[in-house]
Amino acid sequence: MTVHHPALQTYADAWSHSIEAISELVQPLVEGEWNRRTPCPGWSVRDVVSHVIGMECEMLGDPRPIHTLPSDLFHITSDLARYVEVQVDVRRHHTAPEMTSELEYTIIRRNRQLRNETRSPDTLIRSPLGGQQQSLELATRLRAFDVWVHEQDLRTTFHQPGDLDSPGAYVARDLLLSSLPKVVAKDAGAPPNSAVVFDVHGPVEFLRTVRVDEQGTGTIDGTPSLGPLVTIALDWETFYRLACGRVRYGSVADLVKIEGDEELAREILRNFAVTP
Repeated sequence: MTVHHPALQTYADAWSHSIEAISELVQPLVEGEWNRRTPCPGWSVRDVVSHVIGMECEMLGDPRPIHTLPSDLFHITSDLARYVEVQVDVRRHHTAPEMTSELEYTIIRRNRQLRNETRSPDTLIRSPLGGQQQSLELATRLRAFDVWVHEQDLRTTFHQPGDLDSPGAYVARDLLLSSLPKVVAKDAGAPPNSAVVFDVHGPVEFLRTVRVDEQGTGTIDGTPSLGPLVTIALDWETFYRLACGRVRYGSVADLVKIEGDEELAREILRNFAVTP
């Protein structure tokens, strides 16, 4: 897909790749398979696809459904989750053909919108996750991230691994890395004048150092540290699943290698989830 603004091209391509993969994954599903649980807390396959459809409809500017949520949705723990759940719950009784046809129609509409987009990337638009405003570029980036993560949810559910190094994976990498300074410096409380190294291997490889300055502020760069307080080594799939709240550290501890301050490392990994 070619879009007007080069700043949007990377994210549009990543979004298109992942959402088409989602469509291919769910097209052959029989009715009962739509109810299977996914790694996304509280959501079935139908719920994940409903969320994807709903967020793309919000990007299209469609009116939000008028819908009252039931009181027994125990995975709803915040106003943001409640806002997002409306697009999910309103589709919970839709049939498999209704789901796939709405997904396909939504993809067609969004592809057309992206191809014909003439607004500047820094134009402020309403976020699909609520009333706050964000730039068109950020919104497009976040949609690319979101659909890649949910593609992986579905792949995990149906044991169909793939696309761990797709364009969406690199969008996800950069977004998740941008959250690491806060995780290390604020959430885990790494001491001033310390460094924490993340050594990630697999389909997406990188080495990053989070440095905490005298004021306790964290920054991240790609320069190795000569004397890190701790080094955390893990594979890319485990990294993104921890960062996206799909698993907890205790369940994947055997996949993580820690060198240095083990107590700090465990605190970092306990606070690793950065998605809502």
